[in-house]
Amino acid sequence: MANKGMQLLGFVLALLGVIGLIIGTILPQWKMSAYVGDNIITAVAMYEGLWMSCAFQSTGQIQCKVYDSILQLNSALQATRALMIVSIIVSVAGVGVACMGMKCTNCGGDDKTRKSRIAMTGGIIILIGALCAIIACSWYAHDIIQAFYNPFTPVNTKYEFGSAIFIAWAGAFLTVVGGGMLAASCPRGKSTPKYPISRPPSSKEYV
Repeated sequence: MANKGMQLLGFVLALLGVIGLIIGTILPQWKMSAYVGDNIITAVAMYEGLWMSCAFQSTGQIQCKVYDSILQLNSALQATRALMIVSIIVSVAGVGVACMGMKCTNCGGDDKTRKSRIAMTGGIIILIGALCAIIACSWYAHDIIQAFYNPFTPVNTKYEFGSAIFIAWAGAFLTVVGGGMLAASCPRGKSTPKYPISRPPSSKEYV
């Protein structure tokens, strides 16, 4: 029963993590304009994401522009895009495999050992997808930090972390926890005794 509850909790956490990865990938607030030095104009806030850049005005108007060409993007943004897409695809596939191997589902047959191994395989796939997301977010964050502390970067073009990157990080963390719980839910095989169990003689032997 404890193993079944562990599988269910891991599946729910992994599913929430995948949803967080999808939301974080779509949102444009991966980095936001930093107000440092003499750059104290707050009438317009600039945000940049994986797919578009947006300008939020103090009046409430939002203007977004999708990136025109992939070749114009820097290597960090291109790598983050690719890794986040791979992470979502792999994680969704892992959630599907884990769903087939869970004890509370009828998929994958009636063999409990086989179903547990399927769930463990799904957990490992989810962990691979989460690793891709962690690498993507860390790479993008490193690029933001490097540009922020670069003395040759103009003050009005410096950026800091936006909310979307934290959502993606949280989704990756939930996916790691959920995938780890699914991967650890495989029960150990029962050890067979090395010697046959001695039984007391039946009453028929004395007749």
